[in-house]
Amino acid sequence: MPRAQIKDEKKYQKLREKGESKEKAARIANASAAQGEKKVGRRGGKSPSYDEWTKDELLKRAREIGIEGRSSMNKSDLVKALRDH
Repeated sequence: MPRAQIKDEKKYQKLREKGESKEKAARIANASAAQGEKKVGRRGGKSPSYDEWTKDELLKRAREIGIEGRSSMNKSDLVKALRDH
């Protein structure tokens, strides 16, 4: 049964099957439904790679998006957690 908060259910399900989190799949599905896949795909690229961030910057970003266990993670663990979120 389609959920009201998911605008493109097919894209959402495809992303979930690929292993994306529920939150990330919903963000992508809703953005592409509202603005079109091509426009959403061209966005981004303004922020440096997480590899270039300091550990403090990574911790701050992880806190903002609610990654649990972040205080015990090293820099490479933080990068992986942020990329996989």
